[in-house]
Amino acid sequence: MTTVYNFSAGPAVLPKAVLEQAQAELLNYNGTDMSVMELSHRSSSFVDIIERAEQQLRDLMHIPDHYKVLFLQGGATQQFSMVPANLAKGQKIQYVNTGSWATKAIKAAQVLEDVSVEEIASSKADGYTSVPDFAAEAVDPEAAYLHITTNETIGGVTFHEIPNFDGVTLVADMSSNILANDYNVEDFGLIYAGAQKNLGPSGVTIVIVREDLLKEDTSLPDFFSYATQADKGSMINTPPTFAIYMVGLVLEWVAAQGGQEAMYKHAKERANLLYDYIDQSDLFVNNVKVENRSYTNIPFLTNDPGLDKKFIAEADAAGFKQLKGHRSVGGMRASLYNAFPLEGVKALVEFMKAFEEENK
Repeated sequence: MTTVYNFSAGPAVLPKAVLEQAQAELLNYNGTDMSVMELSHRSSSFVDIIERAEQQLRDLMHIPDHYKVLFLQGGATQQFSMVPANLAKGQKIQYVNTGSWATKAIKAAQVLEDVSVEEIASSKADGYTSVPDFAAEAVDPEAAYLHITTNETIGGVTFHEIPNFDGVTLVADMSSNILANDYNVEDFGLIYAGAQKNLGPSGVTIVIVREDLLKEDTSLPDFFSYATQADKGSMINTPPTFAIYMVGLVLEWVAAQGGQEAMYKHAKERANLLYDYIDQSDLFVNNVKVENRSYTNIPFLTNDPGLDKKFIAEADAAGFKQLKGHRSVGGMRASLYNAFPLEGVKALVEFMKAFEEENK
């Protein structure tokens, strides 16, 4: 049987041990004779699940007590609007544009009538293949916050160094490299991340927000208010219970592997193995500026769309799934999240070597 490696950008590969545990508990969770999907979100069984998931995330990311952890719905895309609605009403917000997802976040904020949006730096001119330079003077200390996308899933561009300016609140979309980095939570006022890449299945979004940013605002519906969500323990309505349960299992698995520090080490090892081959290849290229290359999302191509298509088809038949690049950029993309095995990268490199030899 062909070994299958899932390079999907999200929903993405999950640890096999987690899937097996979920399978074993599917019909009878913890002696309840019910599935997690059947448990009331108000039951003591589920309250224990969400509380343990939160504590595990706090331990892994070293989240201080003065930050709230929320488990919300709507994906990171909903946060593009929810963050400015909560944090910046009547104020200016600033963005660093590093690619597709940063662009979407900017456009979502521009729709809001009571915020002013300023893009202080962009790498659009180089095809979003780098993190743009920007001077400290461009950062307005009076702005509500500065927003960055720490890792661009589509373009494979990442912030390896987090900008830090005294008195400036930093907000980050960390969807595709949360728990695969060495960032310090206290450098951010708010972090948000869709779970379906490094944390679990789709359906739940994590928001980590500093308490002083929580504001009561009666003009916001309760569901869209961070302050109310925090006060209600993310249970204003029925939360995505099974997705939260799965996130908890993934977090337990991460802890067993050595925590965030181990995930970061493994992320670099996997990525560098693939980059090293691409850089010496005469066929495959990665166009991202070396110092801004992502450890979790690696786009590559052959500069021949026909050959790219052939590679994707042959790779798929050989068990290397979901390698097709995003429709906006083409080519190929290998997404190497925390659950992705090193053996899969080694096998991909060997396949690429053979393909290059046959098509040179």
